Amino acid sequence: MKPNDKSHHHDRTFSIVLLPGDGVGPEVAAAARRVLETAADTFGYDFKFADALIGGAAIDATGDPLPKLTRDVCLKADAVFLGAVGGPKWDGGKRRPEEGLLGIRKAMGLYANLRPVSVPAAVVDRSPFKADTVRGVDLLIVRELTGGAYFGDKTRSKDAASDLCIYTVPEIERVTRVAFKAAQERNGHVTSVDKANVMETSRLWREVVTRIGREEFPDVELEHMLVDTAAMRLIQTPRAFDVILTENMFGDILSDEAAMLPGSIGLLGSASLGEAGPGLYEPIHGSAPDIAGMDKANPVGAIVSAAMLARYSLQAPALADVIQHAVAQALNAGRGTADIGGQDTTSSFTAAVVEQLKKARWSSAHRPQMHWA
Repeated sequence: MKPNDKSHHHDRTFSIVLLPGDGVGPEVAAAARRVLETAADTFGYDFKFADALIGGAAIDATGDPLPKLTRDVCLKADAVFLGAVGGPKWDGGKRRPEEGLLGIRKAMGLYANLRPVSVPAAVVDRSPFKADTVRGVDLLIVRELTGGAYFGDKTRSKDAASDLCIYTVPEIERVTRVAFKAAQERNGHVTSVDKANVMETSRLWREVVTRIGREEFPDVELEHMLVDTAAMRLIQTPRAFDVILTENMFGDILSDEAAMLPGSIGLLGSASLGEAGPGLYEPIHGSAPDIAGMDKANPVGAIVSAAMLARYSLQAPALADVIQHAVAQALNAGRGTADIGGQDTTSSFTAAVVEQLKKARWSSAHRPQMHWA
């Protein structure tokens, strides 16, 4: 993963494409935009925003869940922010909204999905788990995004079906490097999760991860764990994890399991990264059509995704820290949407974060200490 290096930046001017999508997507994308605009104004950045269609909204407008125009504008941007796609409205149609999401990941060459999971102090008591178990949890799941059973050849007959799970050495190497680099900036520990006692792809995975760790990252501690054990440990001793590295399907399952540690899937964001070029940032919750247009969605996942956008695509870690600090301050002040027991709407919580940002007079001497991404 290389920094998004574009020589035309006059330091602080960046182009950001917004893909609001479906359901609550437009509402949380608007929240992310508002926070980014405030951060830009406060800290001297210039963000140029453009909107494009994806998912069900794109099917309705063009018949295609990923129009060529969207693909083209995303590839030229410095970063892409996605709201959410899908909903029952498009069930049974010829094209599915989710095709747009898979298509844009593929077009942008995004092979590493990063999902930080932390439990802000203010929501410890909202977690379905004991406070002692989740207090201080701060882990990062790095999921391989373009290989494995989801992308292998599929067959279906009257009596049987198959999904081919295939991984190549270069696919494993590149995502392994992302995980180990992240661990170097965190607590120096990678847990690689596989099913090497049963699956050949997992045995290859384990061999490659071990080699890359030994040869390129001797300063990072590596442990291997079977996926069933990892699923159990995530609930039992979540604080024991720093960076979890795993393949596509296991990562899909474990990251949703881990999302329950803070008690609401609405609190978590994600980054999908490739070798170079723009990253794609999105909250991990779905389109939640049942509350769409009601100003009820939790915007925290979208706002922390915007912070990740600043960190990874704009190479602006201080900006990322200050956004996350503003979210933590708002939560600490008792603000929050209904899913975490609060009284806020999407817009009123976003406004609370914006107020915190305006108060922030960040200087390098007083970098806020974060327990987030």
